[in-house]
Amino acid sequence: MMGELDLHGVFVPGLAAAMLLAFLLSLVLRRMLAVVGFYRLVWHRPLFDLALYVILLGCVVAASRPPMS
Repeated sequence: MMGELDLHGVFVPGLAAAMLLAFLLSLVLRRMLAVVGFYRLVWHRPLFDLALYVILLGCVVAASRPPMS
């Protein structure tokens, strides 16, 4: 994972970019789960959405790491 991103002289932490990407992915995934009707099976929707976001954030961070050789 990159340490910082340079946006026209403003340094943004790499984790902030990963968090934004994970949030956008969670929006799409939550919409798909709502259309399918999956949330009828979920006991506490906000808690499930938070857990989904944390899992997606972990996947984005793991995918952004260079492969170990």
